[in-house]
Amino acid sequence: VKEQRQAETFLAARRCPHPRLPTVGPWAAAYLADAGFAGEANQRRWQAAYDAVVVSPPQSNSAHPWPAALADWLRRHRQIAETAFAALLGATRLRADRPHALDGFQARLAAMITRHNFCLWLNRQLGRPPLAFADLIAW
Repeated sequence: VKEQRQAETFLAARRCPHPRLPTVGPWAAAYLADAGFAGEANQRRWQAAYDAVVVSPPQSNSAHPWPAALADWLRRHRQIAETAFAALLGATRLRADRPHALDGFQARLAAMITRHNFCLWLNRQLGRPPLAFADLIAW
């Protein structure tokens, strides 16, 4: 799926909140994105329509590459989000399971995040590394 289409919906819902999309979160002036969101046309449109600056590195074949320090800065900041996203995808099995209703998905996701946070807390109480889940409890 082209993520630019999803970004369009996301930015629109954040800029003009809708009661049917309460979980999209509050509006922000800037968003960090990967190279898949590069492109002056999209970025100009998002700036004009949603007053949102989407910061993404140029494509690898761009005539205007970024300085290495700027590319490293973006990579460091995006890694935080990418790590959290990958952990949630793995824990929730979202790539394999397709929820049929939003409320059921939200309940399942809340339960999984609660379990994850509980395991972090328990590991800290036991003096173990926070993410050492595999042998914590015989699930």
